[in-house]
Amino acid sequence: MSLNRGEQMLCDYVSSHPEEQRFWVEKVRATAASEPDEHQAAADLTEELWRYYEERSAVASPFRELAGREGLRRISMRNLAEYWLRLWVEPRPKKKRPDAGAW
Repeated sequence: MSLNRGEQMLCDYVSSHPEEQRFWVEKVRATAASEPDEHQAAADLTEELWRYYEERSAVASPFRELAGREGLRRISMRNLAEYWLRLWVEPRPKKKRPDAGAW
């Protein structure tokens, strides 16, 4: 999966800060548990990740420096949300499809 520069920066930041990583692992798992639709869970996490990125841009390096150089414009966090869902959440069982040969 390919992450954009902002997603990669956020992923690296969280990976290098154990408390932040614990928070996000729990957040991702809780979101997946409370939302039966995987696409909606990813959309919910996308919004949470953007809010976190905005908050970090005010106080933490390297976010602050990037925001100072380029401004704080909305970027997609969808790939990171989907990546973390795959990484930290047990896959859900596939829905059984009716047998195509049965009438």
